[in-house]
Amino acid sequence: MPAQQVVVVTGASGGIGRAVARAFGSRGAKVALLARGEKGLAAAADDVRSDGGLALPIEVDVADHEQVFAAAARVEEELGPIDVWVNVAFTSVFAPFDQIKPEEYKRVTEVSYLGFVYGTMAALERMKPRDRGVIVQVGSALAYRGIPLQSAYCGAKHAIQGFNESLRCELMHEKSNVHVTMVQMPAVNTPQFSWVLSRLPNHAQPVPPIYQPELAARAVVFATEHPRRREYWVGTSTTATLIANKFFAGLLDRYLAKTGFKSQQTSQPRSPDQPVNLREPADGADGHDFGAHGAFDDKAKGSDPQVWASQHHGTLVGAAAGAAAAAVGVAVARRR
Repeated sequence: MPAQQVVVVTGASGGIGRAVARAFGSRGAKVALLARGEKGLAAAADDVRSDGGLALPIEVDVADHEQVFAAAARVEEELGPIDVWVNVAFTSVFAPFDQIKPEEYKRVTEVSYLGFVYGTMAALERMKPRDRGVIVQVGSALAYRGIPLQSAYCGAKHAIQGFNESLRCELMHEKSNVHVTMVQMPAVNTPQFSWVLSRLPNHAQPVPPIYQPELAARAVVFATEHPRRREYWVGTSTTATLIANKFFAGLLDRYLAKTGFKSQQTSQPRSPDQPVNLREPADGADGHDFGAHGAFDDKAKGSDPQVWASQHHGTLVGAAAGAAAAAVGVAVARRR
């Protein structure tokens, strides 16, 4: 990594964004942290500094393109040319589709989809003239496979997938040295399950198996170092979901119809006092810092073979090719 790399992370006050900001900070980067939450941003900036990086916290609502563009200009004025832009910020609603209000659906789409579009626009405006830079879209297995109770979020992730593929083709056509890639995440132990708007009777939870945000952050950092790959998958559960959806979509629909409601809730009733971050940040001036981890440390995994496989793609391909060649050799020898 170049010395004092300039990195922008949206949604940096909590969850995966918080872990990504820390990961870059530990590598000595200048990290611009974009989020709404005052207390979460301040704590995230302290994390980056304590890990060895330089932090620039900026309060931004990514649903407002003017705020995003202004933040990008400030980053370049105070930190220098942006090398990496990581889009993470999102919000969601846990509820059946017919219990989500139009304005709530609009808000989720503006933050979780258009926020990525605006961040990418702001980054490209600066990266393309220099002909260098990397943009990472933090996606999800739900970019390919929708599940019940998260229609607004799934719709946004599907939209990001299509938008990113289109942009990637355009950049390749232009032979640009600006690269875009996407990291598809599994269920991650983040604070979102304690602060998104929920109309479920019980406390929301990620569908197991659950992984720690630091694992996701390592995958994002790796993707910025190897951005020519179209996408990266984190978690064996993500891989299994995508493969199952490709070949057994109808069966998966029926399976999720039976299990998708229960698997996204704990056995504990949802607290009526649970904060809601749809309109206002839960870690704002009247809230508190939620950190990177959610409430599922006892269930979350800190490692996964899928991440290793992604990082050793060339080795695996070479090994597979060698095994295939050996098998052909054995078959030929037997025929003789």
